[in-house]
Amino acid sequence: MRSLNINGRAVAVQAEPDMPLLWVLRCELGMTGTKFGCGVGICGACTVHLNDRSCLSCQTPMSTLNTQKITTIEGMQGAEAQALRAAWIDLDVVQCGYCQSAQLMAACALLKQKPRPTDADIDAAMSNIVCRCGTYPRVRAAIHEAAKRRPV
Repeated sequence: MRSLNINGRAVAVQAEPDMPLLWVLRCELGMTGTKFGCGVGICGACTVHLNDRSCLSCQTPMSTLNTQKITTIEGMQGAEAQALRAAWIDLDVVQCGYCQSAQLMAACALLKQKPRPTDADIDAAMSNIVCRCGTYPRVRAAIHEAAKRRPV
């Protein structure tokens, strides 16, 4: 049995050391907001925060998780999160919505690190390439809008 800090709460899980965090979240804890995309760490659909930084949960084995603070889309909060959610709605970013939890997680981590990101910053930080709807221009616009709305 291992205790993890997920969304600010201690959560006990039973999992093999090599089990990826993605499957612990989805299968063991029923937290399905984090999505499975490719399973090899290239699409970004499984993005969560590990100590407030974007992390690919499909590539993060349980054995590497000790005292880290894990945040999923279900627990994303704060000024950045509020500003992003509002901008996402106002700019009609979402189409199918499958990749949106990861997009929001990556954007939130970016705004925490760079409150006023450039287009280049956004392009570098947005690791989710699984969006078949192609809303990338609206994602970028929403991040800029959220940066304006968020108090610095």
